[in-house]
Amino acid sequence: MLLPELEEEDLKALAENIREHGLLHPVVLDHGGRVIDGRNRLKACEIAGVDPSFITHKGDPDSYALSTNIHRRNLAKGQMAMITAKACSLSDPSERSPDEHSSRSLSARLGISLGTMGKANMVLQHAPDLVDPVISGATGLNEAYTVAQENKAKANSAEAQLAHLREEAPELADRVVEGALTLAGARAERTERVEEDKRQRRVATRFLDELVPPLAQARGTRTFGRYDPAYASGTPITREIIAHATQALAEMDRVWQERDLP
Repeated sequence: MLLPELEEEDLKALAENIREHGLLHPVVLDHGGRVIDGRNRLKACEIAGVDPSFITHKGDPDSYALSTNIHRRNLAKGQMAMITAKACSLSDPSERSPDEHSSRSLSARLGISLGTMGKANMVLQHAPDLVDPVISGATGLNEAYTVAQENKAKANSAEAQLAHLREEAPELADRVVEGALTLAGARAERTERVEEDKRQRRVATRFLDELVPPLAQARGTRTFGRYDPAYASGTPITREIIAHATQALAEMDRVWQERDLP
């Protein structure tokens, strides 16, 4: 339903007029029997108890409905633009010629500026929940356009944030796309991971700072020769532990080379 229905008072007035003078304009159907012009007249006939008359239009039904009905109503330009934009989005291109029902051709035919049509199309794309309120007159086109602009900006920002997240944490980005995680939740988890990584780096750095330099200072001294298991404060050092320590130092040396540390 593109055009807003008549208010109850106006519908009753139309029914009374039909009861007194008859139905002056037949209800128009498309080739499939769908009402494309005269929905309110049909309802008024039911109220008045008058049998309606019908005719069939063989051309493009949406274009006919718009051009016939839109100027019958006391509609603002914003409403007309929104109706036109919605009609163009719903029309089937296979049932019309390329220029018959385009947004540009219809706006020109109805006297709607391209700027106003641009606002209506923006609302259609980025604030679809406000399309029908604009058509009914409950919301102004400019007001809806402002909301649409804000929604578009938020969407663009979200896309940029998702792209950045994909670079830093692809698996979190995949979960956002799948709907298993919100973008805000993913960012929070990413921040938590970064902080945990920093904590582990601090712990590892302090541990190696306390362990490796004293071991290096023991090189070339009599420290190793004076080692006495009887004075060990913890687990006594064995050849196996020395082998593991040697392997650990080799791994450390390899990592330092890979990271190009001094």
